[in-house]
Amino acid sequence: MTAMTRRVWNFSAGPAAMPEPVLQRAQAELLDWHGRGMSVMEMSHRGADFTSIAHKTEADLRTLLAVPAQYKLLFLQGGALAQNAIVPLNLLPAGGVADYVDTGHWAQKSIAEARKYGEVNVAASAADAQYTCVPAQADWRPSASASYVHVTTNETIGGVEWFWIPDTGATPLVADASSHLLSRPLDVSRFGVIYAGAQKNIGPAGLTLVIVREDLLGRARRECPSVFDYAVQAKAGSMYNTPATFGIYLAGLTFEWLIAQGGLAAIERANIAKADALYAEIDRSGFYRNPVRRSDRSRMNVPFFLPDDRLNEPFLAGAAQRGLVQLKGHRAVGGMRDSIYNAMPLAGVLALVEWMREFERQHG
Repeated sequence: MTAMTRRVWNFSAGPAAMPEPVLQRAQAELLDWHGRGMSVMEMSHRGADFTSIAHKTEADLRTLLAVPAQYKLLFLQGGALAQNAIVPLNLLPAGGVADYVDTGHWAQKSIAEARKYGEVNVAASAADAQYTCVPAQADWRPSASASYVHVTTNETIGGVEWFWIPDTGATPLVADASSHLLSRPLDVSRFGVIYAGAQKNIGPAGLTLVIVREDLLGRARRECPSVFDYAVQAKAGSMYNTPATFGIYLAGLTFEWLIAQGGLAAIERANIAKADALYAEIDRSGFYRNPVRRSDRSRMNVPFFLPDDRLNEPFLAGAAQRGLVQLKGHRAVGGMRDSIYNAMPLAGVLALVEWMREFERQHG
């Protein structure tokens, strides 16, 4: 970040900061993509030019995540909240039951939506621990005949992240991985469905990524709209309806950027360094507090609390003066929240740590 660009350190939980090289390339190509005299936003989604963009975007994502051949990649719309309904419409038969693990705000959203379409068994909940941890699988109470098991693998509000994949046997595992997908390697083969809103580590808001195993296609309920039917969209190459073309293009640029960084193993090392620096400062001081069990602390979303809520506004005001923005915690919990997705460099985290130390000296 330079004074010339006047870009801030953006800790927004989403829509989140994007890699500057991606934005710069999109800016350079905005009016004239590869000499075509038009923007990607103006292209036919069925034309050869955009088809080449879509194919490369999918190929690069398959490379990054090592997606097995028997999985379809869908580039859809509606965000993860839409998938809360689309998953049961595709996988939960009438009269069936689905198991859900309640780890906080976004898991609860998923549960509430799924209950509109069938029976939900809450197999485990972290409510008794104030949603500060992931429930151990030994404590789960699964259904005998669940159509699938749903988990929310990173809670952006509570700052709880799964660093293990549950064993659900023959029952398909479904994951809302919105806020940490592409932040580290992931064994896709352990899941039946993975979905994610793009606006964290993938691209701009408006695009939704779905990774679905082929044997789960063709199970949609009769009342499922065709545009939400995974099998229909897979057969149409995500183009049953007009896709979010500019979002797909920007996602493709982001995938190229990730590959240039060394892939997901390299970006994970960078993310560990950022998270370690921030949590070390929180734990060192005694002035700041993070309530999440250490083994389950998210690398992407780091909530913390000051000793007195009356200090929140002065902290945020001073941070803004230093170019540190979007630090206010979610209204459901208060405090602060630092989202340190892939595009946030270590320098931004260290700038925040410096301000935290200064503020502690002033008010500690």
